[in-house]
Amino acid sequence: MNTNESPIKLTEWTSCGGCAAKWGASLLSDMVQQLPAGFDPSLLVGLAPFDDAAVYQLTDDIALVSTTDFFPPLVDDPSDFGAIAAANACSDVFAMGGRVVLAVNIAAFPEELPTDVIAAIFAAASATVLEAGGTIAGGHTIRNPEPIFGLAVQGVVDPKHIFRKSGAQAGDVAILSKPLGTGLVTAAGTEAQKKVAIAGMRTLNRAAAEQLREHQDHVHAVTDVTGYGLAGHGWEIAERSGVTLVVDTSALPLYPGALEIAKSGHRTGGDPRNRLYVGDHLTATADDAHVAICMDPQTSGGLLAAVPQHIADVLVSSGAWTAVGHFSAGGPALEIR
Repeated sequence: MNTNESPIKLTEWTSCGGCAAKWGASLLSDMVQQLPAGFDPSLLVGLAPFDDAAVYQLTDDIALVSTTDFFPPLVDDPSDFGAIAAANACSDVFAMGGRVVLAVNIAAFPEELPTDVIAAIFAAASATVLEAGGTIAGGHTIRNPEPIFGLAVQGVVDPKHIFRKSGAQAGDVAILSKPLGTGLVTAAGTEAQKKVAIAGMRTLNRAAAEQLREHQDHVHAVTDVTGYGLAGHGWEIAERSGVTLVVDTSALPLYPGALEIAKSGHRTGGDPRNRLYVGDHLTATADDAHVAICMDPQTSGGLLAAVPQHIADVLVSSGAWTAVGHFSAGGPALEIR
């Protein structure tokens, strides 16, 4: 089956797609705080505080990285949906400095959805996980009025070299491995603009993570930019690290059409939730279109890292990273200039 010729358009089957379907960060944070904390000393990263994935130490040299991520489709083509969902789920392992080894599918589909469409979603996800360095070993599928797909992904990491959201230092450069604007472009972009954003969302963060591991002793903080946007995820690094993240909007890498869509006044559903999340911690002197870019929920977005200037220079010169701001003393706070 050539899914590009399929009469099925997945976005017609759902009301909200991609990482924009996530609960607002403020509500989720309140709920997480009510959950009981773990007391197993082998749990190196859990809910207190939460990070991009859980990390459980197995031996002196190996720790398990565990995460899950799933959402309704934000694109029409089944193969694109499967690949993007898999890349997005694997990203949390990469954000922790880990290697992907195993994944299982999490699927909920309407019974009337054609089986060849479902097969195309599964096949694209499997190919993406293989490209990430792992394999799909099973999963679970249920009936649901709207299609939902994602994966639970397991990876491994050296427990002495876990990347976390905390640890950014004053003087660090904020670097980003992918452009911004997936929410705006998939919602209101042209077909040509959407094609570029889809290619970016299908791209794994594996190469970016491997570059960071080459300089792991100098990497101070890492997260991946997804549903809370650059502003929300950047604020989490600033808050955990006790510093101020200053975003230079003139330097932001953008998908084609993203800024024009923002300037037209279009806003994604996650925009107000992400503004609420950063709340009074935000000082913005940039125009609202650029603020909206920072608030835009990203699906399978890039890695955001805090590194010293000399490491930033090396990574940016590789062509795979963009310097989007810096961290300064004081705070925690977020500035968008």
